[in-house]
Amino acid sequence: MSKEKTLKKKILDYIYTTSKQPILLKDLLVANRQYNEGMHVEPARLGFRLKLGRAYLVYILLVLSVLVPISLLTHKPLAIIDPHISILGAMIITAIIFIGFNFFRSYMRDSITKELIKKSWILHFPYFSYEEYSKKIDEIFENAMKDEINKRDLERYILDNLSK
Repeated sequence: MSKEKTLKKKILDYIYTTSKQPILLKDLLVANRQYNEGMHVEPARLGFRLKLGRAYLVYILLVLSVLVPISLLTHKPLAIIDPHISILGAMIITAIIFIGFNFFRSYMRDSITKELIKKSWILHFPYFSYEEYSKKIDEIFENAMKDEINKRDLERYILDNLSK
């Protein structure tokens, strides 16, 4: 793995605190199931927490990096036209900015969730790639829950069913 961090990885490391504790197998399987179904995974299950102040700071910097150049380009034309249009535009942009933070936070949460699931996947299933086996193990886990397999025998049950 490359030592260079992408901007997204740097942002995730900055705005989230992650636990050093390994994720338990059952928590990984439940988180994987919820993630595959498009649901938000409970942060405590994967051991991460959002630093809200830092998330606001990053979001403000991202918004400003887009708005400042646009403002510089559109200032003169907007100064000439009717001020009512500028006021309406400012209201719409303000609404988009506030709504956008929820999308930003949701996207970052999904990103950290997937990263932590993949990281834990390597620990529990080192010989099975996440991309290839994620859905299959999800189905096996669903069957294990129906068959009421206890936690102690869960890993063996999954590995036995994968080898079939």
